[in-house]
This record gives sequence, structure tokens and C-alpha cells, in this order.
Amino acid sequence: MSIRNKISKSRLLYTFLILSLISFSCKEQEDVAEKFKVYTIGDSTMANKSANRFPETGWGQVLSSYFESRVVVENHAINGRSTKSFINEGRWKKIVDSLSVGDYVFIQFGHNDEKSYDTTVYAAPYGLYKSNLEKFVNETRAKKAIPILFTPIPRRIFKNGKLSETHGEYPKVVQLVSQEMEVVLVDLNQLATDYINNLGEEPSKEIYLWVDPCANYPNGNQDNSHLSEKGAHQFASLAVTDLKRKVPFLARYIIKENEK
Repeated sequence: MSIRNKISKSRLLYTFLILSLISFSCKEQEDVAEKFKVYTIGDSTMANKSANRFPETGWGQVLSSYFESRVVVENHAINGRSTKSFINEGRWKKIVDSLSVGDYVFIQFGHNDEKSYDTTVYAAPYGLYKSNLEKFVNETRAKKAIPILFTPIPRRIFKNGKLSETHGEYPKVVQLVSQEMEVVLVDLNQLATDYINNLGEEPSKEIYLWVDPCANYPNGNQDNSHLSEKGAHQFASLAVTDLKRKVPFLARYIIKENEK
């Protein structure tokens, strides 16, 4: 073999190795970039529940099962909190300090903000509630993370065979903030209302925390605000299905959406 041919082959091999390294490096960077967190903030309808409360389950508690493992869901929703108390207790600051570029923040409040008799949680819909939602959005975006707004899930209160709206102006305020700040909105209040109405008054008890006497509930339970395990999955499924349509990037990592 001539010296010229040997040099040519060496150059080809060198070029191949360099391109391979570049390709590997780009793929490695892409993999790192695609590992991200979903932070969920909200109240007891979304929160993780202890074993002694089962079958009570928050819909945020089961959310991770709908995504690939590279999507890390951190559920920071907690019982009894409103936008006001979540901020005042320093819970929001801890999340902001932890946010990385490309993370998501799912925001669902309302059940406790509307409790006008409790000054520790009450936030007027077009006053503090609205400004707190705007704060969540602005501070999430400042960290180059992505906020997504959720209207509060409905309570199971039927009147004349149809689910009643019990959240007043609060869902409208979430919609307003979504429009004004161009934030993706999952109208879980409406999605769940439609689902429950189609299911019917009596069958919908199994979606909420209606249970016969058992070890965790010796006297049984009839709760029209909080969810059973089945209800948590149904509402998470509604949320994920809507997200798949509205957030193409997240859609890439959804591994299931529809519950039976």
C-alpha cells in the first residue's frame, strides 16, 4: 500500500472518530436536556395521602404513573393550603429555589382560597388569589421553567340531577390569568364536571371518598370533596389527555392517558 493511501485511510479514520465523538456528545446533551421535573402545587385534592387514609388519593399522587421515568414528578400539594398559605409558609420559595430550566410547575388552588371565614387561607378571587397566581407564573418563568394552570376540581354536589358549581368565581379567575399571561390552561373543573355528569349521581360516589366501614374508616365515609384511588386516576387521566393535546413537548413522554 502506498504512503498516500495510508495517509488517506488515516484521515478517514480520524474524521470518523471525530464525528462519532461529536454525535455521542450531542446525544448525551440531548438526554440530559430531556431529563426534567414536574412540580405540582395545590391542595388536598392533589396531595399525597398516607396509608392510613387509603383509599383517599390525590390526583397529583398518581400523576407520575402517566409519564416516562425520565419525567420526575415532585408533588408538593398539601392538605388545607391556599395560594396565600402556600406562599406565606415558605413552600413556594423552596420550589422556586429548586427550579431548573425546562422544568414544569402545575398549579391548582381554589378549594381553600374561597374560605372567607379563615383569614389564614382566604384570598379574594379578583384580588389576592389572582395576584398569587400571577406570582406563581412570573417567578416560574423567571427561572425559565414552564407554568401550567389548572382550575380546581369540582365537589360532588348534585342539584336536579346535575353537578352544581361550588367554586364561584375562582375557575373564571384561573381562566382570566391564563388568557392575560398566555399560560396553558387545563380546565380540570369543566373536564371533571362533564365526566361526573355523564357518569351520574349514584355511580360517581366511587370517584369520591364514599366508602363502607373498613379498617381506615370504621364508620364509613361520605366525602364529596376528596377522591378515591379510582377518582384520582380518572382526574389525572383527564388532565394528561388535555396536556397531550396542548403541550406537544410533554406529549412525547406520556405513556398512558385513558382510564376505564
